[in-house]
Amino acid sequence: QYDLLQMKYGDADLNSIYFGGCTVNPDICFVFMNPTKRNIASKKTWDGLRSPWIGTKNIWDLFKDISVIDETIYKEIRLKKPNDWDSSFVDKLYKEITNKKVFITNLAKCTQIDARVLLDSVFIDYLELFKKEIDIISPKVIIFFGNQVSSIALNKKITVSTCRKEEFLFNNKYKCYSVYYPVGNGYLNIDKSIEDIKHIIEKNI
Repeated sequence: QYDLLQMKYGDADLNSIYFGGCTVNPDICFVFMNPTKRNIASKKTWDGLRSPWIGTKNIWDLFKDISVIDETIYKEIRLKKPNDWDSSFVDKLYKEITNKKVFITNLAKCTQIDARVLLDSVFIDYLELFKKEIDIISPKVIIFFGNQVSSIALNKKITVSTCRKEEFLFNNKYKCYSVYYPVGNGYLNIDKSIEDIKHIIEKNI
């Protein structure tokens, strides 16, 4: 179903990106927007896991600072160029993420050629599948990144700056929070994201 939606909303020459990490009752589920071709797993020639953020750098600053990955593998990431990533390294990375009981996904799995803003209607078309995904993994806490994803997931207007560290309920079942989007233009807010996530972990995990 995700691959069919890729053909509808994504670039036809790219693969959709699924998820990665702990799929059985993770402590935390991190939910981003949608992937771009900067994720090298979107290439048709890629034969490994199709998980978020493969071949990228900045997001791993956040994951290192909240102890989802350790300093050793973080240094490997910083040294690698995108094409240096291979399936064995990705397996090692996501095994560590799994061991930390973390699940990483996007609300929309459609890979775009760039970081263009998607219409709300695209995310809404993924919402029922996303609810099934969450029911399958049954996380302790969900963290949504950014206003758009948070608003669509919670079916209410969310502005991160006014609800930092505020607890919500997703799908009437799962405790969740909204934090600043920490990538691209949002990288300026990464310290606030880290601060809020550390607070959420301390409170809930």
